[in-house]
Amino acid sequence: MRAGVSSDVGSYREVNQDAAFAAPWAAAVADGVGGGPAGDLASAALVHRLAAGSPRCADATELAGRIRAANWDLGAHVRRDPALAGMATTCTGLWLAAGGALLLAHTGDSRAYLLRGGALTRQTRDDSFVQALIDQGLVRAEDAWSHPRRNIITASLSGDERDVIRVETRDALLGDRWLLCSDGVTDYVPEPDVAAILATTPDPSEAAALIVALALDAASRDNVTAVVCDIVDGAPDLAAVPRLAGAAAARFGEVVEEGLATA
Repeated sequence: MRAGVSSDVGSYREVNQDAAFAAPWAAAVADGVGGGPAGDLASAALVHRLAAGSPRCADATELAGRIRAANWDLGAHVRRDPALAGMATTCTGLWLAAGGALLLAHTGDSRAYLLRGGALTRQTRDDSFVQALIDQGLVRAEDAWSHPRRNIITASLSGDERDVIRVETRDALLGDRWLLCSDGVTDYVPEPDVAAILATTPDPSEAAALIVALALDAASRDNVTAVVCDIVDGAPDLAAVPRLAGAAAARFGEVVEEGLATA
């Protein structure tokens, strides 16, 4: 994957509770659950653990195990400091697996989109109260962005062994472009505007930055994070150092080369 990442605290928050990473073999976005303690630590710790792990991944079962291990780390933080009880994060990520398959992991309301053949489609279902209302026909999809309870999520990673972790296997087709983003983007920017940037901006880093800037211009009241990943020809550079963004860069700014070397 050729991937770029951008994250901004925004104009209405003091701390960036979004965390993300981008690498030639994987990328992820995590968003600390609002209203809980240490959302920035939850998202940063999860992303850092995933980014510092081995770039090689066999299949969906292995990736689910890695995310579960990273989730266990969140529980360890709480066990060391009970004041952190209740901290949690979303997680949406992509991973290139053995044989060229693409793995999509998702928990929470951070989203994944796929631009293929000029058409943008959402690839994840929000684990949220409003999505449940949409599924029941009680709220129209086009009204979800303005619903007063749109930020209530129904699944997250909190360090609890009962947390739901979903990983699906997808085709990795040359020319595909993926977007991973926090709800600081999707709550404020219409999908056609996002699609326009993805379709007309060749460089993934520039595309990610433009999407973040568009959300800020739309007066997003949340942290804003985007990762853009292009599926390109060739083998991924397994020695490349993942690029951290948001809370992960703030808390774990050290280079993760040691973790890659020992994984």
